[in-house]
Amino acid sequence: MDTASILQFVDEVLSANTGKHLNDLQRKIIEGILKRQKYSNIADTYGCTAGHAKDVGYELLQMLSDVFGEPVDKRNLKSVLQRQSTIKITLNNSNNIDGNSNTINYIKACSEQPTPTPDKSQPPTPDYQDGTNQVTIEMVDKLRQLGLKDEQIAEVLGLGLEVVKQMD
Repeated sequence: MDTASILQFVDEVLSANTGKHLNDLQRKIIEGILKRQKYSNIADTYGCTAGHAKDVGYELLQMLSDVFGEPVDKRNLKSVLQRQSTIKITLNNSNNIDGNSNTINYIKACSEQPTPTPDKSQPPTPDYQDGTNQVTIEMVDKLRQLGLKDEQIAEVLGLGLEVVKQMD
């Protein structure tokens, strides 16, 4: 993914989970970390002290750790973002994983998502309560943690809304 796509992805995920968008310094910190810059270099570029950049960077990495459900630090930020964005693209059933697509926008958590229309040609959705499809249950849980509503999860995963609601 290019830097603009990464920043858009992080901003959308943070916004969906915290209601806050990335500020200019946070954007510079992400860019700097991905370029393996030190906080002092990032601070010089932004025009603040190294201590302030380091404090904001620490808070940002903690927020990302909470949102993604895994530890995020300067050393693993790139791999975490690649892994997390791949999950989004995979859930969207996209074959375009070169990072130049707008597939992330499809999964953005907002109330304007279209209401899914049941497909009568598909077989009935199996009951997932018996634990045989743990992966689907875990995906539903993860999408809820990312701030998606049950209707959006049902649309993304191609499940019935009632099935998603049963997975608590």
